[in-house]
Amino acid sequence: MVTATALEAELLELAGSVPDPELPVLTLRELGVLRAVHLHGTDAVEVDLTPTYTGCPAIEAMSSDIERVLRAHGMREVTVRTVLTPAWSTDDITSEGRDKLREFGIAPPRVRHDSGPVTLTLGPTRTQDEGSATEPVRCPHCGSAGTELLSRFSSTACKALRRCLDCREPFDHFKEL
Repeated sequence: MVTATALEAELLELAGSVPDPELPVLTLRELGVLRAVHLHGTDAVEVDLTPTYTGCPAIEAMSSDIERVLRAHGMREVTVRTVLTPAWSTDDITSEGRDKLREFGIAPPRVRHDSGPVTLTLGPTRTQDEGSATEPVRCPHCGSAGTELLSRFSSTACKALRRCLDCREPFDHFKEL
C-alpha cells in the first residue's frame, strides 16, 4: 500500500470539498465519489473519480470543478480519470452526507447491512406496509416511517419522489444503489 504524501492529502481534501453539481448540499467526499489523488512531480496530479452510475451527466461538471480548484492551488496539470471499478454505491455516502441530505429535505438512502447486489422485490409502495426485512424510508420532515412512493424517478435518476402519509409533505428519496 502506498502512503499518501502531505501534499496528496491536502489535494484530496481540496478536491473532496467540491460541491456535487446535482446535490450542492453535499461535497464529493461526502457523496463518496472521490476515490484517490496521485501526485506526479510537484505540479501534476491525477484524480480518480467514480460516477454514481455509468453515464452520469454530472461527471463532466465534477471534473471541471476539481480541475479548477486544484489549478487554483498551483497544480499546472490536472487529469481527472473516471474509474468504474469498484462501482459506486450509496453505502459510500458518509454519515455526515446522510445527515446533510436529511437536513436538506431528502431522505437519505437506507444503509445496507450486507454486501453484494441490492435485491429488488416488487410489492406495496407504502413503507408502513413493508415487512421488517427492509428499513422504512423515513420522512425527512417529521421522521414518520409511513411514506408512499409517488414516482420511481424525481429530479434526478438517483432519486425517487415520495410523500409522507402523516405530514403529507412530498420529498425526494436518494435511492439505494
